[in-house]
Amino acid sequence: MSNQYDALKMHESSDSGDEEGTGSIFDLGPIQYPNGEHKLEHPYCLWYSQRPNAASRNTQGYSNSLRLVGQMGTVEQWWGIYCHMVRLQELPPYTDLHLFKKGIQPMWEDPANTKGGKWVIRLKKGYQSGRAWENLCMAMLGEQFMAGNEICGIVVSLRFHEDLISIWNRTATDQIMTARIRDAVKRLLNLPSSAGLEYKTHTDSLKGWKTTPPNPVKS
Repeated sequence: MSNQYDALKMHESSDSGDEEGTGSIFDLGPIQYPNGEHKLEHPYCLWYSQRPNAASRNTQGYSNSLRLVGQMGTVEQWWGIYCHMVRLQELPPYTDLHLFKKGIQPMWEDPANTKGGKWVIRLKKGYQSGRAWENLCMAMLGEQFMAGNEICGIVVSLRFHEDLISIWNRTATDQIMTARIRDAVKRLLNLPSSAGLEYKTHTDSLKGWKTTPPNPVKS
């Protein structure tokens, strides 16, 4: 198993523009499956990114900010990575963690994502986000969404006043499946039926990204 735990501590480095730390490595090679470990239905990759500043607010800047932290094909490999991760409350604002199926990059332009969308949950700052992120990741790894191959990945986005968790799926036009994913999220997080979840297509997100004037990232 290949892991780059130091990638989750990039914010501690004084030179975030070092070429060795860019997101140029998009594949860690084949996943190893040791005897005796519990194989997952799908292999996954964990990615880390910090939002580009105003000067580089474009899709190229975003792709350069991605770091592939590690990959997993078994339950034991997942816990091996998760137990070494920096806790969410220790990471700076505008940090994102992405857990995606291996072979799918956490970008709107990836072929698996172009026709998809995401359910977005907004949470107040605090430990609630960490527990929700863990529960949804475990549910995805354990196929508890009952969505077949429709789920692409899950993202937690840390902001100043709130945190966002997004569940990405392949087909935005499949209303039955998107509703099933929404209901699974409410069940897994024990949310009331009235809880507000927002669905956004990646096409709309990309349009908004291109047309909204960038705001400087606060330090």
